[in-house]
Amino acid sequence: MSKYRILVADDSPQIRKLLCEMFSNHDKLEICDEAVNGQDAVDKARSCAPDLVVLDLSMPVMSGLEAATLIRRFLPTVPIILFTMHASLFETTHAKPAAVTRIVSKTEIHKLPQHVLEVLAA
Repeated sequence: MSKYRILVADDSPQIRKLLCEMFSNHDKLEICDEAVNGQDAVDKARSCAPDLVVLDLSMPVMSGLEAATLIRRFLPTVPIILFTMHASLFETTHAKPAAVTRIVSKTEIHKLPQHVLEVLAA
């Protein structure tokens, strides 16, 4: 069985490294590329055609939400997970941006592979 290809976008090198290690150590997931900001995520999503995109909300150049909106235009069926320290803002307003499939708090980083697999199975 082939692995699901994940694009990881986060401006923190430590977070990117941790996520890449988590996904690379999983038997069903692999990294297709890494991005350091929102614009980089859009460009790399176009070139690597991932099965799922993980975007940090707060990134330089372009936010994760802006990147998600652009990625959704050319990859309309690819799930996008917004990975953020500000997940509670979305929970309190009960508003999930249309371009995003799921919002996961960075405080639950250890649960991210589980969220990825759930979203891909849906």
